[in-house]
Amino acid sequence: MTTQPAGIAADPEAGKAVKAKDRAHVFHSWSAQGLIDPLPIAGGEGSYFWDYDGNRYLDFASQLVNTNIGHQHPKVVAAIQEQAGRMCTLAPGFAVDVRAEAARLVAERTPGDLNKIFWTNGGAEAVEHAVRMARVHTGRNKVLSAYRSYHGATGTAINITGDARRWPSDNGTAGTAHFFGPHTYRSPFYSENDEQETERALAHLDQTIASEGPGTVAAVILESVVGTAGILVPPPGYLQGVREICDKYGVVFILDEVMAGFGRTGKWFAADHFDVTPDLITFAKGVNSGYVPLGGVAISGAIAETFEQRPYPGGLTYSGHPLACGSAVATINTMAEEGIVENAAHIGETVIGPALREMAERHPSVGEVRGLGVFWALDLVRDKATREPLVPQGASGEANKPMADFAAACKRGGVWPFVNANRTHVVPPCTISEAEAKEGLAVLDEALSAADAYTVGG
Repeated sequence: MTTQPAGIAADPEAGKAVKAKDRAHVFHSWSAQGLIDPLPIAGGEGSYFWDYDGNRYLDFASQLVNTNIGHQHPKVVAAIQEQAGRMCTLAPGFAVDVRAEAARLVAERTPGDLNKIFWTNGGAEAVEHAVRMARVHTGRNKVLSAYRSYHGATGTAINITGDARRWPSDNGTAGTAHFFGPHTYRSPFYSENDEQETERALAHLDQTIASEGPGTVAAVILESVVGTAGILVPPPGYLQGVREICDKYGVVFILDEVMAGFGRTGKWFAADHFDVTPDLITFAKGVNSGYVPLGGVAISGAIAETFEQRPYPGGLTYSGHPLACGSAVATINTMAEEGIVENAAHIGETVIGPALREMAERHPSVGEVRGLGVFWALDLVRDKATREPLVPQGASGEANKPMADFAAACKRGGVWPFVNANRTHVVPPCTISEAEAKEGLAVLDEALSAADAYTVGG
């Protein structure tokens, strides 16, 4: 495990005090409160963060895949400080320089005519409002989304979410329906290749809309590249086919770029890889690397026109918060000035992708490698021939021991991993250097031996 940067002393007693207050008063998300053991963190810089005991970690998770510009980028920190000294907050009804400039910078990078920006406090709210816009615009209520998806944990967003986190909150009356998106490695359509998967997945979506009643469907929402549910890059032609189906039925096409946007895939928006323009894009996370909570909806001309003379029925006290928008302006400008999006593409193409594919050849636990930019996943298996996942869906306790052992090995090596179900995601900051990426990949390579021990013949 690597040590903290020079000049930053370990302070275990301070760490104990932070942890004691956390355990006494903080209620953590997605957790059984008595079963978790949060690690107190003292600081971070660039691609690393460190604890109070002197242990430094290479952030291969980018926290929650949002610190695209790395920890404590000085230009963004300075912009927040400058904005705080000038104007901390202002109601959303006013025209504010940083709010308008942040919107311009985002609109400049969206595909097609998505030139209006509605600001939210995060990704889930962005999804909530995109769905509301689609429903008002079409006069319909139903929203279709993929089973392998995550769109947020607020009321509508959690029902639209496809993965198992939806189940405890799914009341069955939210006007949502689900379908299977493409995933050639674990195809629900028994496809043998990407071409078949695209054709069969599109036919399935078309049939689903027809069965649900085209006149009842307001929107189809998809992650451009599925994030938490597996880093699933859509096969060629799929997103264009969804666009055509939506046009056929007069359905709004929403792309969720909350995780994939702002450099994560080596493009400003993942949609740019697939030459597709949706009607709405939701975004958050990378727009300002999570330094201040911020999200938004990029809106096409046709949907914006709906609300020219008709009030939009929604708003937020902190919509376009000046501190958040100031950090977004600094983040986007810095990413452009420093070639950070290009760096993400380069690291993915020349370092991460080749290294992961080479690991897959040597490790029996690696079933598939997939990804773009600094957005990758290893699908871990017990048996490459049967593709049985290394741990079952929803595994916990002893059943999850193979993944827990793998994650522990990563942390011992000084890498903080992102693990979900039977996968490890390789999602470092877009600013990561070649040397840092190779450092993390070497640790990952060694840690995979812990997963290999649970494979057939392991």
